[in-house]
Amino acid sequence: MLKIEHLGIAVKELSKSIPLFEQLLNSPCYKTEIVASEGVSTAFFQTGEAKIELLEATADTSPISKFIAKKGEGIHHIAFEVENIEAEMKRLQALGFELLNETPKNGADNKLVCFLHPKTTNGVLIELCQEKK
Repeated sequence: MLKIEHLGIAVKELSKSIPLFEQLLNSPCYKTEIVASEGVSTAFFQTGEAKIELLEATADTSPISKFIAKKGEGIHHIAFEVENIEAEMKRLQALGFELLNETPKNGADNKLVCFLHPKTTNGVLIELCQEKK
């Protein structure tokens, strides 16, 4: 794994959370995007080498909607940048980590992504991400 790419934070409303994080980080939101396949709207902030990704559910069936209903707003996942996502998925699966998707899928911010089940990572949802080439 190359570095922490971003921290994902589940929020109820981007319209309220974007200004809050702009003030907190003293930095503007540089990108918003809808990821229909995941049922989320996202907003990104650059913080040094890493990013903050705010996630708002676009449907009641969204994983973010379910997360907020269960745990409230807060840190949802940690994303690590990898050089070769397919090789990293195979490596981790061989070590006993459970993948939530069998193949990389399209994620926000021009990334291919794969999530690891929190039951195999001490309760933390881990996202692997690779820049699309």
